[in-house]
Amino acid sequence: MPDNSSVIRPTGIRKGLTNYGDTGFALFLRKAFIKGAGYSDDALDRTIIGIANTGSGYNPCHGNAPQLIEAVKRGVMMEGGLAIDFPTISIAESFSAPTSMYLRNLMAMDTEEMIRAQPMDAVVLIGGCDKTVPAQLMGAASANVPMIQLVTGSMLTGGHRGERVGACTDCRRFWGQYRAEEIDQQEISEVNNKLVASVGTCSVMGTASTMACLGEALGIVMPGGATPPAVTSDRIRIAEESGRQAVRNARSGLTPDKILTEKAFENALRILLAIGGSTNGIIHLTGIAGRMGYEIDLEAFDRMSRETPVLVDLKPSGQHYMEDLHRAGGLQSVLRELKPQLHLDAMTVSGRTLGEELEDFPEYKQDVVRSVSNPIYPAGGIAFLKGNLAPDGAIIKQSAANAKLMEHEGRAVVFENSEDMANRIDDPDLDVNADDVLVLKNIGPIGAPGMPEAGYLPIPKKLARQGVKDMVRISDGRMSGTAAGTIVLHVTPEAALGGPLALVQNGDRIRLSVSERCIELKVSDEELATRRSNLVLPKPVDAERGYRRLFYEQMTQADKGCDFEFLRPPQMIARVPAK
Repeated sequence: MPDNSSVIRPTGIRKGLTNYGDTGFALFLRKAFIKGAGYSDDALDRTIIGIANTGSGYNPCHGNAPQLIEAVKRGVMMEGGLAIDFPTISIAESFSAPTSMYLRNLMAMDTEEMIRAQPMDAVVLIGGCDKTVPAQLMGAASANVPMIQLVTGSMLTGGHRGERVGACTDCRRFWGQYRAEEIDQQEISEVNNKLVASVGTCSVMGTASTMACLGEALGIVMPGGATPPAVTSDRIRIAEESGRQAVRNARSGLTPDKILTEKAFENALRILLAIGGSTNGIIHLTGIAGRMGYEIDLEAFDRMSRETPVLVDLKPSGQHYMEDLHRAGGLQSVLRELKPQLHLDAMTVSGRTLGEELEDFPEYKQDVVRSVSNPIYPAGGIAFLKGNLAPDGAIIKQSAANAKLMEHEGRAVVFENSEDMANRIDDPDLDVNADDVLVLKNIGPIGAPGMPEAGYLPIPKKLARQGVKDMVRISDGRMSGTAAGTIVLHVTPEAALGGPLALVQNGDRIRLSVSERCIELKVSDEELATRRSNLVLPKPVDAERGYRRLFYEQMTQADKGCDFEFLRPPQMIARVPAK
């Protein structure tokens, strides 16, 4: 094969020219058109930094995007580069039907192709709401152009009748009280105006905050960049520094494959456990790692969980909010506490290793990040389960579960799909008791489609009125990182593909043992075989054309990150974490 190591590749405005058979004309034409926007030859000869702009009127989590873009541009200019922002899809969690997860891979494709198509030497990715950060990281990792993730930051907390509140753990708490008739219509309307006090992502350790922290743990977010709230000057300064660093990385050639390594993913998995992070984090990390050729070993991850305590006292596992974590030193306080268990030689987008960054971080007194000797929870936030109900696995957020229910056997109360649940969950004649196990089928990646956050099944109203706050709940779907409860998620294979969950019937006994990492359907193999012979799987809806057809044809299960099969490398490099 020829040696191309000495080939000088085009940079800046000369990258990716349209092929007319005349390179000079292609460049001439490109410059002629962009000069219509007022650019000079001097500007166009500089290092070009693209800025992925995901601002949208439908996405209040990204409401500070204009200020962040301005700050990134300032940083790029200070370093002698030229910043050009460009739009991509923007996904807002509560404004995306059928679910934001359904659109994550489309956004990843959009991000990747725009990075490839447009001339840029590096890119700053602005994202925040749950699925945007993993989508951007998946797409940009595949493009392998120098990149920096800039998260929008969390919202501020508000106040309700003298109580500090924030989205969205408190959203669920107040709504639960309303369903139980503990508060009235006037108060639920009043609190609705108080839960979200500013633009930005959820103020607890939900999926958005989890992905911000995992981005910094991976080394792809600037050190200290995970936790500054959206409307603070700290957030703006991080944006400015991200712009400056993007120029440096473009010139040094610090591409994602040098940062998103096996060691980086091991660090991120450990941080996911230590922060009590969202269960969605494991799906997204699996998706990002898969783009780089790494397969997440969930059983090895569970062994890591047993030796990694939850250190961060944030809702829903603890009491505080993201702005408190920021004042306590941000993620760097967590990283410092876990130094003996981390790969400190992992490279970061700052151009320095994780260990070098932590050497400069001062230790000081605070009460949000606990020590390893005094954790919030003695093991990692997430446990991996297996059994005849989940042959390929399921997970539970044990740090946010009820300890009394984590060893439990009960009678199954089954809902065939989300519509069935909505129609019957509050029926006063529903045959359900507090010690039953609620089972929801067909909300997995294919079944819903898009694996909605419906795994947080509501407590049946008649039980809520009796004061029941938690029950064992099982599904092949996801739940919001802001939610809490004894909830088994990501049951794989999913019901829509004929997984054992599809065979569960009302009255079956189900046993959950988190200590044994077991989820078991206590029905004989013979009976299950009979049920399988009579099983009729649901047919995909509106799957004849477009993105939905592609989705159904290519979507993988939760244990592969719910990515599209054709976007993953043909072969994996290694399994992470290493055994």
